[in-house]
Amino acid sequence: MIRKIILIVLGVYILCLIGIYFFQENIIFRAKDLSKTHNYSFESKFEEVNVNTSDNVQLNSLHFKVDKPKGVILYFHGNKGNLERWGHKIQPLLKYGYDLFMIDYRGYGKNNGKRTEENMYSDAQLVYDYLLSKYDEKQIIVYGRSLGGTFATYVASKNNPKELILEATFSSIVDVSKNILPIFPFSKLYKFHFESFKIIPEVKIPTTIFHGNKDSLVPFSLAQKLYASSNKENTEFITIDEGTHHNLSEFDVYQNKLQKILQ
Repeated sequence: MIRKIILIVLGVYILCLIGIYFFQENIIFRAKDLSKTHNYSFESKFEEVNVNTSDNVQLNSLHFKVDKPKGVILYFHGNKGNLERWGHKIQPLLKYGYDLFMIDYRGYGKNNGKRTEENMYSDAQLVYDYLLSKYDEKQIIVYGRSLGGTFATYVASKNNPKELILEATFSSIVDVSKNILPIFPFSKLYKFHFESFKIIPEVKIPTTIFHGNKDSLVPFSLAQKLYASSNKENTEFITIDEGTHHNLSEFDVYQNKLQKILQ
């Protein structure tokens, strides 16, 4: 009887391993499609832009514009939804007087294209290069939220923008999954590791990390691990007491610090 139970448990475990491996993109990327003919509608002025990659993928993007901008915020969004969702969420950032540019990732919204860790980082750099043709580098602020934090960190490590802002992001995507289900070897199963803690030591520009100590999706400890790997002389860690994964912008400490950065 005991042997039978052990075999059943082992069989279920193996099936879970197989499922995680083959469905990892559905676990990591909670994308939502949009029709190629979808018309965006936002309260602020914007332009829809397609940035072409070397493997013939069009990265659908939104370029929000303000009068007499101080520069531009390159915003990398989280893992859920698409530009339609995030275009509404980031509207409050426009009040700081910066233009705002945001891409959808491969497989999100109107975008197709094969996802690999390498080509997603390459896409982030491509969009940064696109902005360099329109803005002085010291006018560019790179902002990454949750999943977007790994692309923002990568871009900041390879270039010299004005500032890096990270909100509710992680040390690595493997660490996030291990925290939820520690019994599975995600480092062996995942093709995507997004190891921001290995990238951030190369970031030499002023960096601010915002994280809530009640974040149940990306635990506070993973933000601390990311900070521990950073250059302390140029990095500030802002703890949002009682902050979760979704509400940091509601807190005065976040708003006051962001105002100071973007003033």
